[in-house]
Amino acid sequence: MLGLSIGQIRQGAYALILAQADGPIRIPVVIGVPEANAIAARLDQSAASRRPMVHDLFSTMTHAFGIALQEVFIYKFEDGVFYSELRFTDGERRVNIDSRTSDAIAIAMRTGAPIYTTSDILHECGFILENDPMPSPSAETVSDDEPTEEQLRQMLDEAIKAENYEEAARINSLIDKKNKRP
Repeated sequence: MLGLSIGQIRQGAYALILAQADGPIRIPVVIGVPEANAIAARLDQSAASRRPMVHDLFSTMTHAFGIALQEVFIYKFEDGVFYSELRFTDGERRVNIDSRTSDAIAIAMRTGAPIYTTSDILHECGFILENDPMPSPSAETVSDDEPTEEQLRQMLDEAIKAENYEEAARINSLIDKKNKRP
């Protein structure tokens, strides 16, 4: 996984950007608010909930009963919707369970299970980020040419309007880093 849009792309929806392992292709997956919150909480370990969220509970329960999530498989894209299944094993049996892609990803993030898809989905839904207009600054160096927070927010708005959610997530990360500086 690569990133999560920081603002809603439309009422009640966020974009989750999945990155091809060792490759340039990115897939945007539109997800709802609860799933975005669950994924964001997992991405930001410092924002851990005091009580387990439903995806945490699911992961803990399967583990307690000796069931392992082997992988998430995104097998179809139809009418703007991704279809996925969770592939489990208990050591003896293998069971595939249909799941919303957003829930499957949230659970995979908690179990460390890989996420796979088909080459057809990569070709149909994927995009390649041609160039990165603003390289990420290293934590050790800060230049006088660094954009201001206002400039970053304007860039963020432009990235969201252009539906470039990967870039929007990266810019939001830069804004967060800027706000955490003394």
